Amino acid sequence: MWKYIRKYLLFAIIAGLFMISEVMMDLLQPGFMSRIVDDGVLGVNNGGSADLHLIWMLGLQMIGLVLLGGLCGSLNNVFVHISSQNIGNEIRKDCFRRIMDFSFQQIGRFGTGSLVTRVTNDITQVQNFVSLFIRGLIRTTLLTFGSMYCMFRLNFGFGFIVLCAFPFLVGIIGFCLWRANPLFSRLQAYLDAINEIMQEDVSGIRIMKACVRETYEKMRFGKANEELVRTQLKTLVIFAFMNPLTRYG
Repeated sequence: MWKYIRKYLLFAIIAGLFMISEVMMDLLQPGFMSRIVDDGVLGVNNGGSADLHLIWMLGLQMIGLVLLGGLCGSLNNVFVHISSQNIGNEIRKDCFRRIMDFSFQQIGRFGTGSLVTRVTNDITQVQNFVSLFIRGLIRTTLLTFGSMYCMFRLNFGFGFIVLCAFPFLVGIIGFCLWRANPLFSRLQAYLDAINEIMQEDVSGIRIMKACVRETYEKMRFGKANEELVRTQLKTLVIFAFMNPLTRYG
């Protein structure tokens, strides 16, 4: 995997730097808002007198930070897609070359449907993982620990409460991943089966119609598709419970 990543590592690093910049812009916003309310509106450090000039100045600075953060986020997306799509392209070409070198026994052992899944869906998942790692993991990690640091600076008691909630959130994520992990293997197997059925039916459509096997093939495909959908729903339900708990927990 490293031989594919290192070719586009520079783009990934640039994307990570832009994501760090975007997160920094987000983390600076609450501090500016606190100064607007305390010093500009309430006049805590100005004898209780509001300071309209300070409000305007800090407001314009916040707008500038928002624009800069949006620019960094857009550039992050550009470089993330450049790296992930090119990595997927290289892996897909190598997989196709390897499959072309397979013997008939190897193709029969893996199955056509499984090989199609490896070249299409599996490589797409690798692309999504690279994109999620560069964009999601960096953003989540920096926002989590950066937010804790900012909260401790503003109010130690409130920051301590958030720190105590952190193990709870990690536990929820770990539990959901533990429950969902076996389902991913079953999803791959059902997806292989659907691809296998589709390949067989398309290549043998004339024989299937001549033998009047349409009803049987529809039932076979429907059964495989129902198993895939049922497993997908179980996986999505697990993550549907995880998202609100981690967001509002």
